[in-house]
Amino acid sequence: MKKVFIINGGQHFAHSGGAFNTTLTQWTAALLRERGYDVRITDINDDYDPIAEAAHFKWADTIIYHTPIWWFQVPNRLKRYIDEVFTAGHNNGIYASDGRSRKDPAINYGTGGLMHGKTYMVTTSWNAPDTAFTLAGEFFDQTSVDDGVLFGFHKMNQFTGMARIPGFHFHDLEKNATSERIENYSVQYRQHLHTHFNGQ
Repeated sequence: MKKVFIINGGQHFAHSGGAFNTTLTQWTAALLRERGYDVRITDINDDYDPIAEAAHFKWADTIIYHTPIWWFQVPNRLKRYIDEVFTAGHNNGIYASDGRSRKDPAINYGTGGLMHGKTYMVTTSWNAPDTAFTLAGEFFDQTSVDDGVLFGFHKMNQFTGMARIPGFHFHDLEKNATSERIENYSVQYRQHLHTHFNGQ
């Protein structure tokens, strides 16, 4: 049975209750369980033990991160979770070193991960519409989420040795979070999961 560890990064803070990412986590877990996956879930709003969380990374075949984007970064509690859990995973299933040797320290940076053979996927939710990334003259200068805001996030996971599964990005979820929009996203996202998660 394939094993998936889902991290719900929908932090409760200010006007954000994390409701969409909680719903998204539920969609993901339900569909993957239907397809025969063994699923574990962590909500970053809950208290956690970094060593126990590192054990989830070691257990899983695939890590799925669900995160809103706040000020063009992941929420502070998700960043803290990553800092603490990845540190707990040093020589404990996540990474051994930065990959370099003292003999030739100029090369091989980023090759010391211990999670080779595993995969990860990230979803993001935004106030920004998708056109902010695609139209000439708009805010993100026609730079995609993955090549821009998430560049460092992807490199972080590559550092551990994981390979990337294409993610999914949800846009315009504050000013335009209509029931029709959410339902359309639900259909599209489930299709995305069907495409990339084929069961046992």
